[in-house]
Amino acid sequence: MIQELKKDIEKLADPVRAGHSARFFKTGPGQYGEGDKFVGLKVPEQRILAKKYRNLQLPDLKKLINSSVHEQRLTAVFILVDRYKKSKNKQLEVEFYLENLAGINNWDLVDSSAHKILGDFLLDKDRDILYRLAKSNNLWQKRIAMISTFAFIPKKDFKDALKIAEILLHDDHDLIHKAVGWTLREVGNRDRAAEEEFLKKHYKSMPRTALRYAIEKFPEELRQKYLKGEA
Repeated sequence: MIQELKKDIEKLADPVRAGHSARFFKTGPGQYGEGDKFVGLKVPEQRILAKKYRNLQLPDLKKLINSSVHEQRLTAVFILVDRYKKSKNKQLEVEFYLENLAGINNWDLVDSSAHKILGDFLLDKDRDILYRLAKSNNLWQKRIAMISTFAFIPKKDFKDALKIAEILLHDDHDLIHKAVGWTLREVGNRDRAAEEEFLKKHYKSMPRTALRYAIEKFPEELRQKYLKGEA
């Protein structure tokens, strides 16, 4: 079945789109996606393939999720998320996810899976794993830690989201700045006071990108006060 999936991906390949994707996902030397290979599929096409091959078993998913081809990895992530939702033993998919983090190595792969698998699993469990990931030296593991907390925020469970945001607040990568800003914004969507309590402590020293994302839904007058350091 995995060979059939790969053939379907090859049939949908578009070299022009692949070139655009390679530039968009920063695959050049020294960039965050260095060496990643694209064949040029649209995300909706990959979601259709994920549904078609939803019954792919974990040994084949392991091959896909560690493929050098980005679209194969993302399709595997979509299948894994679907498996997790339907699984009677969700720990199996979570353990698989954690064992194959090397394949979750670009922002779309992280953002399509972290909160839907790891975050959801940890809703009623110890969350130490997120702190270990947040303190790692790996960009994607740090982003997984932050994005996983998106599963908690709708429950108005902000504690770990804010703690991990604080750990990552002064990270040197823009992709972490964005993730932190999004997290704070989502907290603020549920509880503006909780977000502002965090911001009042950190907004003058936090990266500008993180701040802009965090306050993008604030009333304009208040947003300007934060940007000018007058909040």
